[in-house]
Amino acid sequence: MSRRPALGLRLCYCAAVLPWLANAPRAQELEPRTYSPSPIGTNFLLLGYAHVSGDVLTDPSLPITGVSTQLNNLVLGYVHTFALADRAASIGVAVPFVSGNLNGLVIGAPTEVHRAGLGDVQFRFALNLIGNPALSPEAFSRAPPVTSLGASVTIQAPTGQYVPSRLVNVGNNRWAFKPEVGISQPWGNWFFEASAGVWLFTNNTNFFNGREKSQAPLAVAQLHGGYSFRPGLWLAADLGYALGGATEVNGGSSSGRQSNARGGVTLAVPLGRGWSAKLAYSRGFVVRAGGNYQIVSVAIQYRWFDH
Repeated sequence: MSRRPALGLRLCYCAAVLPWLANAPRAQELEPRTYSPSPIGTNFLLLGYAHVSGDVLTDPSLPITGVSTQLNNLVLGYVHTFALADRAASIGVAVPFVSGNLNGLVIGAPTEVHRAGLGDVQFRFALNLIGNPALSPEAFSRAPPVTSLGASVTIQAPTGQYVPSRLVNVGNNRWAFKPEVGISQPWGNWFFEASAGVWLFTNNTNFFNGREKSQAPLAVAQLHGGYSFRPGLWLAADLGYALGGATEVNGGSSSGRQSNARGGVTLAVPLGRGWSAKLAYSRGFVVRAGGNYQIVSVAIQYRWFDH
């Protein structure tokens, strides 16, 4: 049996759900073990659920204030690992479905809306650069754990439900890209991980009846530390920070940038041969303007090998 804490890759995607609040949950999702080594020829099928509640960071360019929300996000995901230039690599896709209610003041009038539909699909490609050569599951189980450095690119496509006449939508109607680097450091039964990246956004050229909305880059960073009790059973403490992301509509005055920090915990539990579950909780503890929301998520994963 492997003495490594886990074979899993990214287990839970907290996909963007609304064009003016999506960047907050997505940029500040706290996901440990993202850059942990894995054997090639491994497949992961995921079904995840996340509940977002509390005060949401809204776009100051919109006539909406005092927003609170109750959102339910169901996601189906798949990840496959393979060899690329003798290094371990992976490719994954996540398809979210979002349903929720939002309350706030629109031009001073109390308003409540309900939205439900498919969200923007996310794709992720990751490549290990240092410390994790392409190994079969058998060879991987015999290899000692070492420091690993990886890089990834996440792409969010404008596939979600979007109606230009609405201020509130499920989809974003724009592309988004996040290049990122991360390092994973094992230390006995302990593990530590750090990552840094930046979200880059194309313009939404049909924002609220034909206007154009742009957003500045949003830098994100995460730190994780955890303990593995046995293979597949581990607990991690998570910390994330996001900075930037100011928005403009039709080239007008820019909204204030985000500057939010979040903390949380994640627990992974093996359920049986090939099956595992993950529970996570996070909330904001340093927020610039709103964003003091909490996320509770659970994911069930099934893993199998090509050979």
